[in-house]
Amino acid sequence: MASTLESPRVLGVLDRLFAQVESQDPPAKQRVRDREIELGGRLSQAQRYELYGEAPLAITREVGELLYVLTVSRRARSIVEFGCSLGLSTIFLAAGLRDIDGAGSLVTTELLSGKANTARENLTDAGLGDLVELRVGDALHTLADLAEPVDLLFLDGRNDLYLPVLRLLEPQLAPNALVAADLNAEDPDLLPYLEHVRERAHGYFSVNLPLDAGVEVSVRVA
Repeated sequence: MASTLESPRVLGVLDRLFAQVESQDPPAKQRVRDREIELGGRLSQAQRYELYGEAPLAITREVGELLYVLTVSRRARSIVEFGCSLGLSTIFLAAGLRDIDGAGSLVTTELLSGKANTARENLTDAGLGDLVELRVGDALHTLADLAEPVDLLFLDGRNDLYLPVLRLLEPQLAPNALVAADLNAEDPDLLPYLEHVRERAHGYFSVNLPLDAGVEVSVRVA
């Protein structure tokens, strides 16, 4: 049986979104670099996100394919995503859910309502909107009431919030839950998160995969 990722409907949306990433992400990143040069120092994550605006700032195709593989191999029935943006990574996760048995659920978050509306349209166009609940606002608030055990958590929002979001959801992580975090090269805001998941006393076994700027994949040891 063919993967949902190979369906013309999903491929069409992915190709369109990756083309958008290629055209919009470099100028957004350049705006941040120019502003930091002007100020003579590093911007906060909040300032960076403000300058990024509506640009996707999305994962690579290889990272998306990893998310699909993690979803299917773990047979994740409950997925949470921090940082939906325009829905690119969400499509890979939802495609994995569809190919398990189509009965799972994905809760994703996006701070900006404009991006969230676009993500909903992209998910609908891909035929995956029925699997996704998109919550708009601060993830530390929108994810605070999760009741179901989480099989797979994907972190791809503001880097300085990776650890707070993980700590918020740790009580909900299922035994042997997977946590995947998309990384940025040499970002000091990621250090608290990486130190947490790499410390065995905190209950994780963690590996770094050399895809794009790196993906940290951790398992919540039962």
